[in-house]
Amino acid sequence: MTHLLQIGWDANRVRATASYLVRIVQIMGLTSLRKVELREIEEAGARWASNSGPERMLKCRPPSPRAFAITARHWLRFHGALILRTPPLGPFEAQLAEFRSALESRGLAATTIRDCVNRVGHFLQWASERHEGLSFISVNDVDDYLASKREAGLRLITIRGLCVALRAFFIVAEERGWCPPGIWRGILKPRFPAYTESAKGPSWSDVRRLIRSVDGRTPVALRDRALFLLFSIYGLRASEVARLRLDDFDWRNETFCVHRAKRGGIQQFPIQYEVGEAILDYLRCGRPRCACRNIFLTVQLPWRPFEARSMWGVIGKRMKRLGIQSERCGPHSLRHSCATQLLKTGSSLKEIADFLGHRTVRSVATYAKYDRRSLRKVAAFSLAAIL
Repeated sequence: MTHLLQIGWDANRVRATASYLVRIVQIMGLTSLRKVELREIEEAGARWASNSGPERMLKCRPPSPRAFAITARHWLRFHGALILRTPPLGPFEAQLAEFRSALESRGLAATTIRDCVNRVGHFLQWASERHEGLSFISVNDVDDYLASKREAGLRLITIRGLCVALRAFFIVAEERGWCPPGIWRGILKPRFPAYTESAKGPSWSDVRRLIRSVDGRTPVALRDRALFLLFSIYGLRASEVARLRLDDFDWRNETFCVHRAKRGGIQQFPIQYEVGEAILDYLRCGRPRCACRNIFLTVQLPWRPFEARSMWGVIGKRMKRLGIQSERCGPHSLRHSCATQLLKTGSSLKEIADFLGHRTVRSVATYAKYDRRSLRKVAAFSLAAIL
């Protein structure tokens, strides 16, 4: 109980946990702390849920064995009394771990490594039902796996990402001598149009409407408004915003630093007035007072950094609720909108690439396709005017 209070739990929540622990000790017969397995906790939770004795206070609501089990696991793990069975290693677990290390040595972003390893892991699990080792896998197996994914309804862009991951794995596998040579050369990425007719992000008027929709003075509203402005004005990635810390903001010089997610590096930006006011408003009136140095925190105890994956729910759900039409939803769609707006206001592709943290203009050239007004100017250009 002292530990829960120290990490910031509310007193009422700690009191409820204490009540759970009394029942846990009684039902599991814990006369002293001993080693307990997960199976024993689940069985005790089922007995507790089926008990309708006089100590049951809320008889109108069915009890939750899940809450019982969660409380028991956390308490026993805190005291080192929970026995966690190590899951059996997969058939190619060692190779997959070495592949992860190879990706980490290239300096890739953590999310890119996680997605790539997960995709390869699913393939290896599927392949283990056909072959006993990587030395028996061929290009035909890869083709059959991709065909099954197409039949399952995966989008073309998802298939393309899967091919990229598998090519990277079989390059490493060939270098290590795990598989026959040349498999990665036979994995052909599907043709995917580099440019589409519609922009991937919402229009700038919809972006402003999205920001105006966040009103009120609650901690959630103040936090969300600051998030929306950071994504819209600076085109930051969700992981970059999640890593922002109090020390990254130099309010005296009106600048802040961003730790780039891809290829590393730190980039400094001036603090735009509207963004700065929103962040200061959140820090003064919305952000919890705690030792955590991250800018954006959860609103419920225990306070912890607001994760990048949770930001999609904040932005994506609000976009859908407002009826905003966009090929993509979430933080990355606002990054697309930011780049398109910069292009429309006269910024060059090189300037946009530098602003968004890209090394080349190839990554931002796609936005030129969406600026139809500029394209019409190019199409209306006549050599007769200068002859």
